[in-house]
Amino acid sequence: MRAQALAFCLLILALSGVMQVSTPRAAEVTYALRVENGHVPENMRLIRVKQNDVVKLEWSSDRPMTIHLHGYDIEKQITPGATTEMTFTARATGRFMVEPHLAKLPSGGHEHGDVLVTIEVYP
Repeated sequence: MRAQALAFCLLILALSGVMQVSTPRAAEVTYALRVENGHVPENMRLIRVKQNDVVKLEWSSDRPMTIHLHGYDIEKQITPGATTEMTFTARATGRFMVEPHLAKLPSGGHEHGDVLVTIEVYP
């Protein structure tokens, strides 16, 4: 009974703002990614972030292309000479690939090119 009373008092203090409960803050991370000849430099092909981080990918390319972040279903057009932002909150954990969209298929879908970047989201 005494433990329940103590837990209740702590709850009241936390709710009233007298006692602060700290939670880890999500980071905001930015990566500048350049696609040349259909590839991102090898040292930029794996990005690791934590769950709930706000991730900004700044894309540039030597040719026009459409890229797709699987799992988050984000698609962006990249135009040479411009920077295109792809920003998302990393809510889902796991491995997510960014691939270019290639030719359209007769079924209405499209082909994917080689993986440009893999994003690993950790809890």
